[in-house]
Amino acid sequence: MIEALRNKEIFEKVGGAFRLTALIQKRMVEIMEGSRPLIEDTKGKTTMEVVIEEIMQDKITVDDGTDSKPSDLPTL
Repeated sequence: MIEALRNKEIFEKVGGAFRLTALIQKRMVEIMEGSRPLIEDTKGKTTMEVVIEEIMQDKITVDDGTDSKPSDLPTL
């Protein structure tokens, strides 16, 4: 699964190398602190491989702080 890091698709999913690195680090910490993996098949996989698979399956994404539906917000 680490081979996925050689594929530019994963970088495009999250918006670049910096965001990918931050996402991987944050999710690895969550899992090591007890969060359950979001994929089914984790047997024999490292934490890094689990996180990469979660990204590839669109189970996790980068929160860039923008609201995807700004029209739903009340205007003040």
